[in-house]
Amino acid sequence: MVQSDATTPEEYLDELPPERREVIEAVRRQILDNLDDGFVEGMEFGMLSYHIPLEDYPDTYNGRPLGIAALANQKNHMAVYLMGIYADPDEKAWFTAAWHDTGTKLDMGKSCVRFKDADGVALDVIGQAISRAK
Repeated sequence: MVQSDATTPEEYLDELPPERREVIEAVRRQILDNLDDGFVEGMEFGMLSYHIPLEDYPDTYNGRPLGIAALANQKNHMAVYLMGIYADPDEKAWFTAAWHDTGTKLDMGKSCVRFKDADGVALDVIGQAISRAK
């Protein structure tokens, strides 16, 4: 599944194969446990999305909620998208150093961190990145 038609996070999770659902749920728990007040979980662009709802901040350039993170099951991997590490070079430097310190190999694009299983994701670093998003 590259893009889901699910309209709720629960529907999205129900679509996942069991082995991927377990990993996605672990990353999701880290995100939800570290998400500041004012941010909510929802669905945007066929992925789990963590954003400021339009009710709180309606004046966006594209009419969509302001997202800080997203989580997706892709064809060949899973990915967490962290907008803070894309938008802020200092945050990216912090993130890559913190991930490196875990000993886990980092497979990263501009904002996406790709992983294939639970061993490929540094959950604590994901949680810290979410808690640093303001």
